[in-house]
Formats: sequence, C-alpha cells, structure tokens
Amino acid sequence: QVQLVESGGRLVQAGGSLRLSCAASGRTFSSYDMGWFRQAPGKERELIVANSRSGAMTYYADSVKGRFTIYRDNAKNTVYLQMNSLKPEDTAVYYCAAGGLSSRVGDYPYWGQGTQVTVSS
Repeated sequence: QVQLVESGGRLVQAGGSLRLSCAASGRTFSSYDMGWFRQAPGKERELIVANSRSGAMTYYADSVKGRFTIYRDNAKNTVYLQMNSLKPEDTAVYYCAAGGLSSRVGDYPYWGQGTQVTVSS
C-alpha cells in the first residue's frame, strides 16, 4: 500500500509555471504505474498524464501535451508534474494516483487529497 500527498498548487497568472509534487510513503513509488488527474468545477475528473513504472510509456492528454512534463525522483519517492505556459482552462484540483495506467478513475486504488491550481487571465 502507498499513501500519496500532493503539494505545489497555488494561484498563478496565465503563461506562468508551476511544479506539483506527489510524495509517496509506504511502499516504494517506483513499484507503481501512476497518473495525474485533474477536476475542474462542474466537470468529471480527467486523466492528463499517465506514466508506467518502468518509464517505458508516458501518455499526455492533448490538452497538456508540450506544456506539462512528468518526472520521478525515486530516491525521494516523489513524482513531479512540471506545468508550463499555464492557461485559465488549466484551473482545477490536481490529483496524483497510483496503481493504474488508464483513463479510468476506478482503475487507480491509491489517491492523494488533491491540490488546487488556479490560473488567472
């Protein structure tokens, strides 16, 4: 089992950058496929990035491709989401999740509590 804690969300102006962190405790994070999801007000939770534990596969949603980058620091048991060129439509609660490698929320047994990202225009 693994526990996840996100951090790094805040208010930022359009065009700015943020780095979100997802720190894992319990079982080592490198054992898990994982994903970053986000949920905007009134919308369903959507997958934006998925990363296999081997690193061989990384998926980016079209909405974030070229702007967001996922990377892991296994020594720190942490995964990061670097977000550049932020847009107001990126405003959402961002969640990291572990144990799955699909777009289906139900395929991920482990979730963080979420961190709010707000992008002002």
